[in-house]
Amino acid sequence: MRAAPPRTLLVVGDSLSAEYGLPRGTGWVALLERRVAQERLPWRVVNASVSGDTTSGGRARLPALLKAHRPAVVVIELGGNDALRGLPLASTEDNLLTMTRAAKAAGARVLLVGMQVPPNYGRQYTEDFEALFTRAAKAEKVSLVPFFLAGVADGPDPVALFQPDRIHPRAEAHPRLLDNVWPALRPLLR
Repeated sequence: MRAAPPRTLLVVGDSLSAEYGLPRGTGWVALLERRVAQERLPWRVVNASVSGDTTSGGRARLPALLKAHRPAVVVIELGGNDALRGLPLASTEDNLLTMTRAAKAAGARVLLVGMQVPPNYGRQYTEDFEALFTRAAKAEKVSLVPFFLAGVADGPDPVALFQPDRIHPRAEAHPRLLDNVWPALRPLLR
């Protein structure tokens, strides 16, 4: 009897998932691929992340990705660039909701990966940005990683684990990023 072909786990993210500034194979998605293989899980990981992508870019790209890869799980790690550009939060939330609905309509389970911004954006914007991920996850009843950079950006020396741009984590931080995602992702891979 032949084993069933692996199902597809699609990651749609920005530079944090696209290994920006890192040696190939050291980012959290590559580490995820290795963990899936080590645990002998019947999954194929497709990293469709693009450095600089926003939620509107992900929203535009997602239909073709869903059609091409037919994923059973979609991880959406977008929104940080929306905040860096000061884009309207309502648009970011609408894009995340639209992507989540499209993935669910294609038969996939969804994991939203939340982000936070530094307090220099102002307290209200900072709080509203963080809350939109929770609202979107609750509205669509999908899993959520509350803060992707937990333990990295909020550590005792917040710049120690970042590249000189202070935006992109160094390779040493990516195992922690995977550890932040894994508890919410693992149940979706059953």
